[in-house]
Amino acid sequence: MKNISVIGAGTMGNGIAHVFAMNGFDVKLIDVSEKALDKALKTIDRNLDRMIAKEKMSEQDKKVTLAHISTHTDLIKAVQDSDMVVEAATENIDLKLKIFKQLDENTSDDCILASNTSSISITKIGAVTSKPEKVIGMHFMNPVPVMKLVEIINGYSTSKATTDQVVDLSKQLGKVPVQVNDYPGFIANRILMPMINEAVYSLYEGVAEVEAIDTIMKLGMAHPMGPLQLADFIGLDVCLAILNVLYEGFGNTKYAPCPLLINMVTAGKLGRKSGEGFYDYSHGGKDLMVSKSFK
Repeated sequence: MKNISVIGAGTMGNGIAHVFAMNGFDVKLIDVSEKALDKALKTIDRNLDRMIAKEKMSEQDKKVTLAHISTHTDLIKAVQDSDMVVEAATENIDLKLKIFKQLDENTSDDCILASNTSSISITKIGAVTSKPEKVIGMHFMNPVPVMKLVEIINGYSTSKATTDQVVDLSKQLGKVPVQVNDYPGFIANRILMPMINEAVYSLYEGVAEVEAIDTIMKLGMAHPMGPLQLADFIGLDVCLAILNVLYEGFGNTKYAPCPLLINMVTAGKLGRKSGEGFYDYSHGGKDLMVSKSFK
């Protein structure tokens, strides 16, 4: 594998492109928005500078990494010579199925089609293609350049050969691949999201305030970030979408999203990306965030 296409220039997409390019792969970063592509390149440039400051790479390494990345707005043209495509578009089932139909029609039979989805069925995605054995989940963690885990999700029809290739590829990227099977939420979010939802319920029911909940989980359970701060970091809309996938997939009320979470998303309070969630980020970065009162 040499030619990698990454679809989606958002937080996950630019991080995935960064990691592949840094490890010598030629990367085509694809998005419908030129503005998003420009922003992604600036983010990658800034993150590479951080690595230089920490003496994890040289200026020459940065130049080589950036030279491996090209940007494109025409998906059909860009993916035709790809050895592998990693889709990191918005977590929307209809959009993902549309993209995979296009990929199926415009990539070679040998091309592996991976999705960075955090909860959507790989089996369902593979079913809209003519080569479901080549479709797999490759769920990176955020921030991609820093986090070591890659959750490898085998769809019902994913072949062992495809899985083995993606596991080996993940190791080439310096990641630790962990295989799971295709059920709602996989493993990471099946465990994480109910914890976040329970933290939101604890706030909703007045058991404790934001900082108390997060402090208890950080100091009492050795979590690097409290569940409400983490929800803000992930995006409350993303958390809600994943909980809905779990709720609909299992039909179990324990996955039903808290009404407070639903209201916040409806009001556009999505966490860090909107400037306000369980914390107010209008004062600056995470060091200046202020917890909100929900009494």
